[in-house]
Amino acid sequence: MESYADWLRARDDESLRTLLSARPELIAPVPADLTALAARAATPAAISRALDRLDRFALATLEALLVLPRPVRITALRTALGAKPADVDAALATLRAHGLAWGARSPQAAPGVRQALPYPAGLGPPVTEVFATYSRDRLAALVTDLTGEEPRGFADAGALLTRLAELLAAPGALIGDAGDDARAALGALVWGPPVGRVADARRPVRLDTATTPIERLLARGLLAAEDDRTVTLPREIALHLRGGRLFQDLSARPEPLTTAPPRPGREDAVVRTAAGEAFTAVRLTEELLERWGLEPPPVLRSGGLAVRDLRAAATLLDVEEWHAALLAETAFAAGLLTRSGDLDGEWLPTPAYDLWLMRDVAGRWSELARGWLRSDRAAGLAGERDDRDRLINALSEGMVRGSASPVRRAVLAVLGDAPPGAPADAAAVRTRLAWLQPRRGGPLRDRLVGWTLREAAVLGVTGFGELAPFGRDVLNGDDPEPALDKHLPEPVDKVLLQADLTAIAPGPLVTRLARELALTADVESTGGATVYRFTPASVRRALDAGRTADELRDLLAHHSATPLPQPLAYLIDDVARRHGHLRVGALTSYVRTDTPATLDEILADRRADALRLHRLAPTVLASALGRTELLDGLRALGLAPVAEAPGGGVIVTRPDAQRADPPPSTEIVRVRPGADTDPGMIAAAVRALRAGDEASRLGAEHARTGAPGGDPPRSPALATIDLLRGAVDRGTRVWIGYLDQQGQTSSRIVEPVRVEGGFLTGYDATRAAVHRFALHRITGVAELADGGGDVGGGV
Repeated sequence: MESYADWLRARDDESLRTLLSARPELIAPVPADLTALAARAATPAAISRALDRLDRFALATLEALLVLPRPVRITALRTALGAKPADVDAALATLRAHGLAWGARSPQAAPGVRQALPYPAGLGPPVTEVFATYSRDRLAALVTDLTGEEPRGFADAGALLTRLAELLAAPGALIGDAGDDARAALGALVWGPPVGRVADARRPVRLDTATTPIERLLARGLLAAEDDRTVTLPREIALHLRGGRLFQDLSARPEPLTTAPPRPGREDAVVRTAAGEAFTAVRLTEELLERWGLEPPPVLRSGGLAVRDLRAAATLLDVEEWHAALLAETAFAAGLLTRSGDLDGEWLPTPAYDLWLMRDVAGRWSELARGWLRSDRAAGLAGERDDRDRLINALSEGMVRGSASPVRRAVLAVLGDAPPGAPADAAAVRTRLAWLQPRRGGPLRDRLVGWTLREAAVLGVTGFGELAPFGRDVLNGDDPEPALDKHLPEPVDKVLLQADLTAIAPGPLVTRLARELALTADVESTGGATVYRFTPASVRRALDAGRTADELRDLLAHHSATPLPQPLAYLIDDVARRHGHLRVGALTSYVRTDTPATLDEILADRRADALRLHRLAPTVLASALGRTELLDGLRALGLAPVAEAPGGGVIVTRPDAQRADPPPSTEIVRVRPGADTDPGMIAAAVRALRAGDEASRLGAEHARTGAPGGDPPRSPALATIDLLRGAVDRGTRVWIGYLDQQGQTSSRIVEPVRVEGGFLTGYDATRAAVHRFALHRITGVAELADGGGDVGGGV
């Protein structure tokens, strides 16, 4: 091949999809063509990320390609690695699939790899490179000391370097002559790194003046001075000391995973436990977002969630603070939560949250689990301090760690390798990851492993430390809903109303009943069954939200498995009879009623002195307090006033659930490094790359697919989502109408890849690029025939 780019261009689509699946950051965003892809793949950042994904044996194979003389023969590579041919061939296949090695008969490292691995296999540069900075005079002195005679016929430094390399090709005698203490100094550098620090490394040293072990090594060329404080062990010397081996301890496969003793029959307990935690995670997320939709916490000036708000969320959900931070971060990653505005914003649910509520529990959990798995945020950092001793708040940018998602996937993959009934603990997982990802080690990864195991347990991805079947589906990119749904309790639409003003929900409630009951009653206890208690304050809360007494009675009677208890009916009627009897407006504020005697009682009550009331008319009192303060003050007196609008209408004082605007409506998809990209996205990116390559070849703009004639389609919101999900499953094109930010509707031909988090992601054939579209801006969907130009079966 002429170049690395030509090699990429000659690969088939399947090979390109494999490459982009292994290195999704290469399409962040999708490059213009394959030449641009080759250039991006060779950048230091891209190479570093690709190397981080290699296991120990594949990395060693790549390092061997850099060390062995070119052209590299497969037989020489197998000998250097000391491995079976099948293992070496598999490692080469992995390197080619990742674009880190290319060429068939004589494999070679991809551009940029040598710069990313300055000391491959722990070896320094060869003699001709490491001594290249020496002057001619110093090289001549070194050759003279090694041969015992003045070098003649060497006109330049290059010839002297060649001669020096010949002299050091068999350094056994020189090493022995340097002494045991000098050999011990070499031993510290043999297996890498091959550099050491010494004082005044470039001082002139000759054999007859060398006294210390380092000086004896420098005088014999067994060490080379790179600068005033650094010495390097030449590659030939290290290989001689290693006995010709490239690696000290290399295995083509990891050690067997250390697990607990197997316990047969534990599979059912694992699934039941994980399913219960999955249900709890969905319920807690809904409870948190419902509260924040009504009482949103503010966004800190530095971004994130205040400690007091996180603590309040933990108290609300009755969980630990790290658990509350995890739920908030997971909702954020799933697109259900975001910040409103840039300044003085609040944390609010998104419109995608309302769509999420329409799904069953298994569908909701799948979105949460996928969001957690692909998130680059480490929830375990909440409440800790960074390297500048600044507090790391939940939902802040300080939570971002690029390695979070890859470590999660790696940990779950290790758990999936464990035998059934024999879970692996954190230590065993860390040992396996040290082989699978040798470049990613360190304290942060060790902590991420612990956090992942803890978070996977409370989210229902694992049970008793084992990967649940639906957790495995999420990891593999499959649909986890069928595996989870059969283990979840069926939602119920009936409660048991009791005479002690409580209601017992014997299981998870359907969404509408759960929201109405949470509005009308207070949760008293949770567990296998949820107990709600009706109080005057809770009933008034429902009345304040616009419900009437008849609506409350009808709702409870319809969903009650028993007749409506008389005490509960009396409570509703009593609160409703007093509710709204007083009307509060703003003069600053006023109190109005049709019964002057009621106002007489208020004015005669000493507790009302703080309200600063005075009479304007027999049925009207005025106050200097604001309306909200006056409402609270009158309620403290045992009254049940309502707020009144200027026109006399009742103001609903319970705020409607708020929603934050989603991110920009459409944009070229940018994949975060380390994110898991589904096959549909990869296929769309390959098509865009081929299209860009064709445009470059023709020297003209790529021909764009035209949209069908006529007005853009329109369809109901739920039908739109169902059609899009069906198109994702079938892999078919659709015609959508789309509103831009200026309110203009355009037609798009899209191959949907996924519908998730309030967005449609797919290949936009009208733009020849991968885009994402906000679901609430899609006006409608129509299916297309195979030709892509004619409408067939529109809604």
